[in-house]
Amino acid sequence: MALEGVVVADFSRVLAGPYATMLLGDLGATVIKVERPGLGDDTRQWGPPYAADGQSAAAFKSEDCVGS
Repeated sequence: MALEGVVVADFSRVLAGPYATMLLGDLGATVIKVERPGLGDDTRQWGPPYAADGQSAAAFKSEDCVGS
């Protein structure tokens, strides 16, 4: 692989940094991800928007489009 033998220390927290190191890992680099103890990467907490009843409120849900 292109980056075999390269070691990357990843101290990034949100989206672009982890994505970049994922790509480096895909290309063969060894990635050491350092995260905040007990919290991890902020991106792990992200998800689709949820309605008050806890159900996903994502606009792409197929049942929302039926009969419209």
